[in-house]
Amino acid sequence: MKKLLTALFSLVFVALGYSQSSTDTLSVKKAEIQFAQTEIHYGVIEQYSNGEKSIEFTNTGSAPLVLTNVVPSCGCTVVDWPKEPVSPSEKGKIIVKYNTGNTGTFRKSIRVFSNAKTSPVMLIISGEVKPTESNSSPNQK
Repeated sequence: MKKLLTALFSLVFVALGYSQSSTDTLSVKKAEIQFAQTEIHYGVIEQYSNGEKSIEFTNTGSAPLVLTNVVPSCGCTVVDWPKEPVSPSEKGKIIVKYNTGNTGTFRKSIRVFSNAKTSPVMLIISGEVKPTESNSSPNQK
């Protein structure tokens, strides 16, 4: 009985040791996305002004990064992103266009889906659109 238990424990320890060493030697290449900033504040901007911002990211992983989808939280925001893979250590840009025809404060989210370890990543844009003077005062004759 002692020999059987000793053999069983030895087998378990050998199997654990083998699985530990095989995971250490097998390094899986994976993409990783890192943004310079995940929250972009427009500040106070005038109605109908340029609502375009560029959000830069870097592939800090060891495999090509592929953005599969970039989804804004509403139709008032349009996004454009690289469709080609971004190589390790390379940078890319997501272009965000907020509709500044809408006045008032805003806070919108953008979800970035990719083949990175961390996916999706949530980006936030916020600010305030002030009406132009011609739109905020009544017509005077």
